[in-house]
Amino acid sequence: MIKLTGLSKKYGKTFVVQDADALFPKGEVTSIIGPNGAGKSTLLSMASRLTESDAGEVVIGDKLLAQWDTKELAKHLAVLRQSNNINMRFTIRELVSFGRFPHSGGRLTTEDNEIIDQALGHLGIEEIQNKYLDQLSGGQRQMAFIAWWWHKIPTMCSWMSL
Repeated sequence: MIKLTGLSKKYGKTFVVQDADALFPKGEVTSIIGPNGAGKSTLLSMASRLTESDAGEVVIGDKLLAQWDTKELAKHLAVLRQSNNINMRFTIRELVSFGRFPHSGGRLTTEDNEIIDQALGHLGIEEIQNKYLDQLSGGQRQMAFIAWWWHKIPTMCSWMSL
């Protein structure tokens, strides 16, 4: 569970997010809907420690966000942004492998490879796993990033089925 209470962020004198509360139950899908510029991405950036809030608190599980060790947090939280630009040449499998880094420390185990295979299979991209990201269509690229996100936290994402 992720709980946001009284989150606020302002730039200069203008609030982008003001006194926002939200609850994201574990294992459920939650949507944040609003017009462009409403602060949806800022809210999620504060909830994931990518942006510092000016007020409020974020609780993940049973701990305040500030109390989480960065390495441990990476095992429980992943962020898939609207657009993902990588300037290095990676294959789909290499990209998805990076998602296991918080668990493996960069040394993939048999279990890590099995989880990567599951993510690729679940998203139906195992046949193109050796293609480079710059060779993919926009939809294929997005599926690769979803596979990276999905298998980082397989227990949280077991509900996903496409």
